[in-house]
Amino acid sequence: MAAAEVLSKGRRPGLARLLLIAVALLFLGLFLVMPLLVVFVQALAKGIGAYLVAISDPLAWTAIRLTLYVAAIAVPCNLLFGVAAAWAIAKFEFRGKSTLITLIDLPFAVSPVIAGLVFVLLFGSHGWFGGYLRMHHIRVIFAVPGIVLATIFVTFPFIARELIPVMQAQGKDDEETARSLGASGWQTFWHVTLPNIRWGLMYGVLLCNARAMGEFGAVSVVSGHIRGLTNTMPLHVEILYNEYNYTAAFAVASLLALLALLTLAGKSFLEWRQPELKHAARQVRDRTRRVNT
Repeated sequence: MAAAEVLSKGRRPGLARLLLIAVALLFLGLFLVMPLLVVFVQALAKGIGAYLVAISDPLAWTAIRLTLYVAAIAVPCNLLFGVAAAWAIAKFEFRGKSTLITLIDLPFAVSPVIAGLVFVLLFGSHGWFGGYLRMHHIRVIFAVPGIVLATIFVTFPFIARELIPVMQAQGKDDEETARSLGASGWQTFWHVTLPNIRWGLMYGVLLCNARAMGEFGAVSVVSGHIRGLTNTMPLHVEILYNEYNYTAAFAVASLLALLALLTLAGKSFLEWRQPELKHAARQVRDRTRRVNT
């Protein structure tokens, strides 16, 4: 009797585990894998020739170039801000630290559409700075600068939020040891801090870039949907779909889907390298402590 109870108790966790795995796989299949498959199937529904024609369309290329251009500006800006903010929050104590952390999380709480409307109220023709901008012939809303500003706003938490817990977990021992050995602030950052955070930094840049290229809500508000001028890839997909040009819409959408898959592959690679990163960080700490003693 006791043996039967032990066996039944041993089976229950196994059955529960299998059930949870099955539910998770079913959910992923329905809401992740199937939509991705539909995108590629619809994109190639009329053959590879129609797919290549849709991708090589001048308006599509303009949208692709604009998307890459905006990401090339937004990601480095967020990289500089994210590293500086994470370093300040993790390594120093100062008044207003909790306020800074709250402001970093603000784009996660504010709808992208609301963020776009805020930029319109600030820089639009009837906005707070509209008169000044109009007087100096500067266009922000319905132009590339507005798209860049909106993209920076919705993506700036990603790098900082990836680096803050990494830097907090590492502590200040390595930096203090380097400074005690005569290293300058820049040398300490370049030779001690940066090697310890490089994989977390790459992970944050990867997520920031993916969000920058796929952003729709805020960019849709500030862009004006001007074909060939202010349409990014997500906006171009929407226009093609609304015009019932499904093959071209799914063809451009497949590029964004490929971006998502590349992001997933990069994320998996960085997570795979995490154990090696932790081992290397421990070696660096042990070596610096030995040198210091």
